[in-house]
Amino acid sequence: QVELTEGGGGLVQAGGSLRLSCVASGRIFSTYSMGWFRQPPGKEREFVAALSGGGQQLYYSDAVKGRFTLFRGTLGTKNEGNTVFLQMDNLKPEDTAIYSCALDLFTNLREGHYYEPSAYDYWGQGTQVTVSS
Repeated sequence: QVELTEGGGGLVQAGGSLRLSCVASGRIFSTYSMGWFRQPPGKEREFVAALSGGGQQLYYSDAVKGRFTLFRGTLGTKNEGNTVFLQMDNLKPEDTAIYSCALDLFTNLREGHYYEPSAYDYWGQGTQVTVSS
């Protein structure tokens, strides 16, 4: 069983930055694919970014490309293998949402499927990000 816990959300002004974290417990997940999704107020959940277990595949939605960076914990640190981060820069009010991380038991991202919530096996509870104008 895997449990995912997000952190790092909060309130920030437009143009600011936040770094979200997703910590896994119960199993080392460095070989599993990870994704981030968000759900804006009154809207459906949408894809943000995904990273394959081996790190060779990395995708972003058009809405966040160039502003958000998804990466795993640094090798040799306590975060190695069990934490992924979503660095969010130049935040905009339209980035306001509940952000959730998700784990796919496949090592490689499945083309044509990685941006769908149904591709993921485990989910965190989510963390609120609010960007004021």
